[in-house]
Amino acid sequence: MPQGSSHRPHRVVVIVDEGTNPFEVGVATELFGLPRPELGLPGPLYEVTLCTPAREVRMNHGFFRLTGVPGLEAADDADTLVVPGRPDNVVPRGEDVLDAIRRAHARGARVLSLCTGSFALAEAGLLDGRRATTHWMWAEAFRELHPRVRLEPDVLFVDEGDVLTAAGSAAALDLGLYVVRRDHGAEVANAVSRRLVFAAHRDGGQRQFVERPLPDVPDESLAPLLAWARARLGEPLTVAGLAARAAVSPATLHRRFRSQLGTTPLTWLTGERVALACRLIERGEERLEVVASRSGLGTAANLRARVRRETGLSPSAYRRRFGPAGGGTGGVTGA
Repeated sequence: MPQGSSHRPHRVVVIVDEGTNPFEVGVATELFGLPRPELGLPGPLYEVTLCTPAREVRMNHGFFRLTGVPGLEAADDADTLVVPGRPDNVVPRGEDVLDAIRRAHARGARVLSLCTGSFALAEAGLLDGRRATTHWMWAEAFRELHPRVRLEPDVLFVDEGDVLTAAGSAAALDLGLYVVRRDHGAEVANAVSRRLVFAAHRDGGQRQFVERPLPDVPDESLAPLLAWARARLGEPLTVAGLAARAAVSPATLHRRFRSQLGTTPLTWLTGERVALACRLIERGEERLEVVASRSGLGTAANLRARVRRETGLSPSAYRRRFGPAGGGTGGVTGA
């Protein structure tokens, strides 16, 4: 369960600075602020508050102004502090905003940045010597401004335990669902993702979105093949078998995977099997041989090696964190 008093919901506070992107603010309020009566829980998952450094804040491009919300002192009550991005990332944040971030982190609040909100966390000194990510378009600028941060621009998000960073704007959804999953378990996170009509786990990382044209021929889409393979992960699938199913040569299949997904068929297939194995563990399956068989990973030894390689955790540690009775903190992950 999330940190905070047992007598109230976990308190999420979102800092809305001058020029903040409204999309990320919307993501935070959608994920953490809406009631979830369909879950049948006795109360809300979170309690959300917006706060601003001034009485009136103009959002990105002046689309609208935010007024009538608490000041930055609200951040002092946050269990989780969320810092969305803004487009003028090379312009320093106000010291009042940076101080609010530092105070929250110093007293033990969890801090999340969405998109280029990682610039603010870096300015506040929270990321020195630690892993983080940001939007791929701003990766070089980030490295120049904050060379002491271990930037990982190819992932959708990074979890450093008390500080988590998301990449582009839509990756805020990936990180938010991951946080819900970490706090409340896989079933709750899956229910929230269904409500959002958004995948609970997205394949790949940011590299698949970087300046690559879409395929010119519609019937070369891999979507039907991927759906077919996902339904048969427990079977002995091979690259040659996938190519035969798609009625192309293995070399052509490799080219299409590289073009459309930025990876190879074997790497994709292994990733899907590990993701299925993790879901089985999350749902309470404790027999590693069963998980290995149903996910197509074959043996318990291979399962242990693959899960550790993909998640940084052994299956038992993964079960403790994400299983039905899990919900711990810490660890490092991305994508």
